Amino acid sequence: MWVKLCCLLLYFLALFVLARVFEAVAWYESGFLATQLVDPVALSFRKLRTILECRGLGHSGLPEKKDVRELVEKSGDLMEGELYSALKEEEASESVSSTNFSGEMHFYELVEDTKDGIWLVQVIANDRSPLVGKFHWEKMVKKVSRFGIRTGTFNCSSDPRYCKRRGWLKSTLIMSVPQTSTSKGKVMLKEYSGRKIEVEHIFKWITAHAASRIKTIYNSEHLKEEWNKSDQYRVKIYLFANLDQPPAFFSALSVKFTGRVEFIFVNVENWDNKSYMAEIGVYKTPSYILRTPEGIYRYGNNTGEFISLRAMDSFLRSLQPEVNDLFVLSLVLVNLMAWMDLFITQGATIKRFVVLISTLGTYNSLLIISWLPVLGFLQLPYLDSFYEYSLKLFRYSNTTTLASWVRADWMFYSSHPALFLSTYLGHGLLIDYFEKKRRRNNNTDEVNANNLEWLSSLWDWYTSYLFHPIASFQHFPFDSDWDEDPDLFLERLAFPDLWLHPLIPTDYIKNLPMWRFQCLGTHSDEEMLETFPDSESDSDSENKELFSSDREVSEDDEMNTFHRCSEGERRCGVETCSCASQYCHHEPCERQARSYGSYSSAGDMEPDWSAWPSDMLHCTECVVCLENFAKDCLLMGLPCGHVFHQNCIVMWLAGGRHRCPVCRWVSYKKKQPYIHPQPLSSEPPS
Repeated sequence: MWVKLCCLLLYFLALFVLARVFEAVAWYESGFLATQLVDPVALSFRKLRTILECRGLGHSGLPEKKDVRELVEKSGDLMEGELYSALKEEEASESVSSTNFSGEMHFYELVEDTKDGIWLVQVIANDRSPLVGKFHWEKMVKKVSRFGIRTGTFNCSSDPRYCKRRGWLKSTLIMSVPQTSTSKGKVMLKEYSGRKIEVEHIFKWITAHAASRIKTIYNSEHLKEEWNKSDQYRVKIYLFANLDQPPAFFSALSVKFTGRVEFIFVNVENWDNKSYMAEIGVYKTPSYILRTPEGIYRYGNNTGEFISLRAMDSFLRSLQPEVNDLFVLSLVLVNLMAWMDLFITQGATIKRFVVLISTLGTYNSLLIISWLPVLGFLQLPYLDSFYEYSLKLFRYSNTTTLASWVRADWMFYSSHPALFLSTYLGHGLLIDYFEKKRRRNNNTDEVNANNLEWLSSLWDWYTSYLFHPIASFQHFPFDSDWDEDPDLFLERLAFPDLWLHPLIPTDYIKNLPMWRFQCLGTHSDEEMLETFPDSESDSDSENKELFSSDREVSEDDEMNTFHRCSEGERRCGVETCSCASQYCHHEPCERQARSYGSYSSAGDMEPDWSAWPSDMLHCTECVVCLENFAKDCLLMGLPCGHVFHQNCIVMWLAGGRHRCPVCRWVSYKKKQPYIHPQPLSSEPPS
């Protein structure tokens, strides 16, 4: 999880640096930055009209360019970034979808039950034509959708009883606006009563009703009273402008942030005395002033603070977020982090997607579960102070220059989703490359695994988990305080020998201890052969007879299979060494040691027991192949303490016999370590 979080933070850092590079390139090619002010005099009539449409100001009665330019100047300063966004939005010929209501319940759910939005619905009466034609309606939908106003069509033929109860006997237009200034208040439906069925006249009707919800101040005394008043609103935004009514984007935001932010329009058109404006820090108009308990903030001075709906919406969301805003943000971040697993995971393609689906499900489930107690705590009245301190922290942090850069980058990448996805994919491929290189340096086999091999291993794991869950999750070594395994008896009851044994993963084999058999000295091959030509063969035959007589009859076939292994697998080296009986404390090993007693002498080389793990039994013969341990031979021990040739015991365990050949202890369970007894001292007592 922490690796994916670090990768996501690196990705955000790369996006931030890439945005600064784009700004530098734009400045080098055009000579201006996005925050640079634009002189409206240098713009064409089409560009000025586009700016007014984006801000939501009517210009139908202004045929002259001079009047249009003055209206742009009265509504706020124009920046290069806002001009670029407005022109790009006009060129994009995207068709905006409109809702078709199926009946009363559908209309009530979307329109009357929506408390923080504006709806424009065209009602078509039975056997009547619509009030607004198809061409003008599409144009109207595109115009109002810029300000977050949703549109729909209600055909009375689908629910005539509801239309009669509402009194919709003729085709008309219905506008839905929240009636009160509190969050989740009542909704008011207003019907269009104008005579002119034109887009501009309908738009003026919409903006007039939306602006009526905004508190308007016409004189300095009223401004002084409002400025010094303390009420439920902690955040207020003032628009000081010489306009008849506020822009449509300002009115639409007042509906969207109902109950969170109070919007106030100060009309300074007929003011003679503006001294109080200078006292509160307003020296020019138009000005957008944000007043918080922490102080005054002038909107439009930092990067990305344009006079548009989208820019001011992201600004206010960062200052006064809802719980739903924080949940959506956490959901996006968690899913972006989970998708990093597609590139971090190495191996087969199917494995990547299986791990990705598992990670997505896990992370989203944990996110939802963790949000439930948070929502419950926020409802408690004792946490009001905590909530206020959290909002104060948001306001302090999001009025900085760094926060303005982050908001500007968010608007840039959200308006260019192809660039966002391509950079995410490129970042993921880089992670995949470095992760694959790292695992290859570590000699990890899963990098080269194909889909078929991984599916086979997945099926083995699934069947092992389904039929043998205890063995699947307890890998050796496993630290336990139990002297005896409590699951051994239950396991034998659940899986008797007459039943089919389930598959057990062999991953624990690579965790078993391995070392090489060493002696304290060396003898040449000729010397060993000359000294003990007969005793070795006699002892070998004797050991085989003694060991075979103690084995159960049911295991003869298994032992004979390993007894027929090649000489190259049995003998790992040429030099051999013997062991005195005093070093072997297990019964088969004691017999083996006694068999070597006929030729054991002071000149024999003792095994180097210091190289053995402390919990392994000392012996010099592998009971699987019945061969002596040779010098530099690779040995492997089981949890019970018995030692074998590495090749022999691996073949034994890989064949499905997950028990020790000597004591029948399961090979994947930890056993209480064996403590070697101290040899008796041969020195006489003093």
